[in-house]
Amino acid sequence: MAHFAELNSSNEVLRVIVISNDDVDSHGGELSSEAETFVASIVPHSEDGTAWKQTSYNNKFRKQYAGKGVIYDASKDKFILPQPFPSWSLDSNDDWQSPVTFPTVAEIDSETLFINWDEDNQKWLGETYTGDPIVTTNYKWDATNLQWNEF
Repeated sequence: MAHFAELNSSNEVLRVIVISNDDVDSHGGELSSEAETFVASIVPHSEDGTAWKQTSYNNKFRKQYAGKGVIYDASKDKFILPQPFPSWSLDSNDDWQSPVTFPTVAEIDSETLFINWDEDNQKWLGETYTGDPIVTTNYKWDATNLQWNEF
């Protein structure tokens, strides 16, 4: 099955639909503008829809599968995830990177850390949940010394 993403005028994905491979093959084949035109002829655009672009469920082309809210970058011919935080930037692979490298340690005393980005303070924070009743312990990542510090 072939997947097509409906885009709005800002190239944001509104929805993804499935079309038979036979229909795509008989209308120009994968990644063809003819196939996109065919999809537009059989599936009406939603209220804000303006275009269809083929996407790969297995990430074989256009970087990654297009889900709702993903952005199609026409100049790169790729689907790119939305920017998670204002401070994050795209790397050379078009993946979002935080200004502080993601922690290299994901456990403390054999307890799994639940790691989140704190945009206001530009830090990685971690939490562990242990015991009964559950006790939460908070940590902040020290990127210089590559360790978690309790706070």
